Amino acid sequence: MSEYQHIVHPIPPLYDAESQILILGSFPSVKSREMAFFYGHPQNRFWRVVSEIFEDAFPETVEERSAFLHRHHIAAWDVIHSCDIVGSSDASIKNVVANDLSVILDAAPIREIYVNGKTAEKMYLRYTKERTGREAVCLPSTSPANAAWTLPKLVDAWRVIRVPTPKDQSDF
Repeated sequence: MSEYQHIVHPIPPLYDAESQILILGSFPSVKSREMAFFYGHPQNRFWRVVSEIFEDAFPETVEERSAFLHRHHIAAWDVIHSCDIVGSSDASIKNVVANDLSVILDAAPIREIYVNGKTAEKMYLRYTKERTGREAVCLPSTSPANAAWTLPKLVDAWRVIRVPTPKDQSDF
């Protein structure tokens, strides 16, 4: 078994003044830390899910992924600023220090906060909710470890993140 490492979150939050939703993971995986961007593990289904929901091309590079999130008014970060962790194992996380979400919440008109999976939800409730005073909607994890959720089921559950566009609103 690997040893615990104390790691400070290496990826800055992604947001701008037009971000309307905030998606929070728990802490970046080893692959995401290596890539220096969110959901970097090739088996993580996050990018497949959001590209299908928004009917947009699958973003391959960090630059394409960043542009995708900005284009769809999505802010992304993680609940945890630093922790002790073994590899990418959410179950091993201890000695948590939470990120200060006011960096995003004070700068963008975030209408909803979503957490990617039960670990992110648990960490949000334990370390962050009291500071933000805001609820977070828990969505099923896009991690490959969440094998019970097929891609079509994930897409259905995650559709709630879609920010209505003027085109969408004209359909009603």
